[in-house]
Amino acid sequence: MNTDADNQYDASCIPDLVKPILDRKALIVVGARPISDIPHFSPLKKQLQKLGSFVVQVASGTKIPDAPSGFRAVHRDAAIQLNVFNNYTYTLETIIQAGRKGIPITSVPVRVNGFLRPSRLISSIPKYIWRSVITIIRIFAIYKPARFFGLLSAIAAIPAVFVIARFLIFYMLGDGGGRLQSLIIGAGLLAVAAILAVAAILADLIATNRLLLEDIRRRALLASLPGKK
Repeated sequence: MNTDADNQYDASCIPDLVKPILDRKALIVVGARPISDIPHFSPLKKQLQKLGSFVVQVASGTKIPDAPSGFRAVHRDAAIQLNVFNNYTYTLETIIQAGRKGIPITSVPVRVNGFLRPSRLISSIPKYIWRSVITIIRIFAIYKPARFFGLLSAIAAIPAVFVIARFLIFYMLGDGGGRLQSLIIGAGLLAVAAILAVAAILADLIATNRLLLEDIRRRALLASLPGKK
């Protein structure tokens, strides 16, 4: 069991939270708060919560409606497979790992208590937005490296093709001498696109190696458990 220290979640929902694990329907259960109905959440924070959950759904292939929720039940067999790299919050990252590793995960609706004290994790909305954006970018860079760097490469390559084509058109019309800046800019963007494409390949290989290391760690932890030797 895991819950936040601010007593945000209604403890009477614990039986609902652990039931899917006891019924062997999931190894991780996330408590889904009624985000839209929480009065002390600002409209902006509600939208950010929903955005974060959507991004996690895309990255993980799961259907967890409240990804930032800290009210969770985790089976031992799932816990030994999770490796948290983010030092700000584990909530989004563990769901993505569960989805990518095929760990059965589900959610159940839970209730929340009234506002008791300000969050110590979120000191201000601007800081929360900034940290959320950084977390989302980091999530895609770590867990979707080929797609992340491939997209950046495409963003650099498309305008490069456009400006080089512009230079070639003027060159064929006899006016290429005054358009060298287009060629220089295009060549620079193509170089950046090529570097990002190589980064995509290397990042994908590193991600594969990380998965192998995580599997070795999981096997070692299993072997160290009582009755597993």
